[in-house]
Amino acid sequence: MPPASAGTAAEATADAGAPSPAATGLLPPANAPAASSSPVPASSPAEAELAAMTLEQKIGQMLLAGIDGTELDKEARSMIADDQVGGIILYADNISNLQGMVSLINELKSSNRDHPAPLWISVDQEGGKVSRLPKEYAAFPESGTVGSTGDSEAAGTMGRLLAKAVKSAGFNMNFAPVLDIASNPDNPIIGTRSFGSTAQLVAAMGIAEMKGIAAEGVVPVVKHFPGHGDTSVDSHLELPVVDKSREELAELEWRPFAAAVEEQADAVMIAHILFPQLDPDRPASLSERIISDLLRREMGFQGVVITDDLTMGAITKNYTLAAAAVDTVLAGSDILLVAHEYDNERAVREALLNAVKNGTITEERIDESVLRILALKNKYNLSDDSVPVPDLTALNREIKAWRSSLNSK
Repeated sequence: MPPASAGTAAEATADAGAPSPAATGLLPPANAPAASSSPVPASSPAEAELAAMTLEQKIGQMLLAGIDGTELDKEARSMIADDQVGGIILYADNISNLQGMVSLINELKSSNRDHPAPLWISVDQEGGKVSRLPKEYAAFPESGTVGSTGDSEAAGTMGRLLAKAVKSAGFNMNFAPVLDIASNPDNPIIGTRSFGSTAQLVAAMGIAEMKGIAAEGVVPVVKHFPGHGDTSVDSHLELPVVDKSREELAELEWRPFAAAVEEQADAVMIAHILFPQLDPDRPASLSERIISDLLRREMGFQGVVITDDLTMGAITKNYTLAAAAVDTVLAGSDILLVAHEYDNERAVREALLNAVKNGTITEERIDESVLRILALKNKYNLSDDSVPVPDLTALNREIKAWRSSLNSK
């Protein structure tokens, strides 16, 4: 069952007397020394791959784009062939059934085989209402249901099963787990997508799920930093504002993310939310203070930063797409998610190319991001190899058995 706004008994017990992030070392003080901008070792394969790339190919690696329909159309083929985008995200509208989904993913990969790096094939498969897999897969419960058990082992199993499911179809990146805390009962977008209403519960469950996903060879992307749980506006439609102090955010919203960074999270998605007490002028996704200073320098995150979809209303109603694209790269983002319309992907690509050519963004700044992207693709041994249509009998049995076990907790 979904967690109550005040938290379940398990949550209350787990969070009692919990130390602050600073006390646990999860959140370094504001004057902490800068972390290294990249965990990539010198003379790595990623460095050799980067050195062989053109500027256009580098920019392509920073783009994660959506496509139209359930088949690979002419414009999607052109986007992969000409723009050499680094990855694709599939939504429910792209998926009709198991065979069609696998066929589409295999076509996407096949279209990319002559390019320097394999594609991200990504999806939002959280469970509950945010589930993209077709009906042939056994259903996953929402995170709130799993969180109400208070059992982090159940969340770890959920992560492994989610990864097995998406990997069976050819996906290699999953935008999960949600590390937002369900602290606002009027939140229109998070709710039971969260594991619960306390920082300690969300951290424990979320880290377990993150590790479970990674253990099966799928890249987990934790979201939505710095925290989407206390918003009352849907960022798909408008720009939410969270007017909390740094101290308030550190005591609640940041704690699961700080824990994820401590556990070597591979990738973090940045939310389109304005935090005026941190940066009064720019939402988190466009803010150097939040991405480079807070997440990277203070928390020590060295992985890949991915924006939430830049075509959401929070961005498009307040910025041009071109300006937002340049701003988010200057702020420290590595991958720009452009989920809808081919013209939008082209506009973002052109804006970044022009910004490098006119000196607004240095090519060294682009190289930093692309090196992180290539290193992560190498870490997970991504390839553009096709996958067969899977037999889901054993997997579905495993999912159903785990789901039934939650009722006894």
